[in-house]
Amino acid sequence: MRSTEEVLESLREALTGVGVVLPSLAVDPLTGAGDEPFPLVDLGRCNVRTAERLASVLRGERPPVGSYVVDERDGRVGEVMAHLGGRVQLRPLGGGREWDCEPGSTRPAPQGDVLRARVRKVNNEGRMPC
Repeated sequence: MRSTEEVLESLREALTGVGVVLPSLAVDPLTGAGDEPFPLVDLGRCNVRTAERLASVLRGERPPVGSYVVDERDGRVGEVMAHLGGRVQLRPLGGGREWDCEPGSTRPAPQGDVLRARVRKVNNEGRMPC
């Protein structure tokens, strides 16, 4: 049987692989300090966005909430905010009005597209009005 640390790392990698990061994931300090051969894994605390992403992944929603996708109908990049009525609700990375899309009309957004959209948002926020 694998050690708790090995199982913990395996869980961390699996969660990261589906886009979920639990910052407080750790070996439980109380059971880890005792004579227990297999201490408990403390899943820790997380914010609401992380909890929603985890729930989405566990429900098998595709694409999962929190992921970045391209709406293939018009090329817009958005963050998946929810699944409602069989449709995916997307929000532009730079903020703005959400829109709905069929799940089959999305594909994962290339990392470069996500980065460009984020930089554009930061640049727009830093501009002074004339």
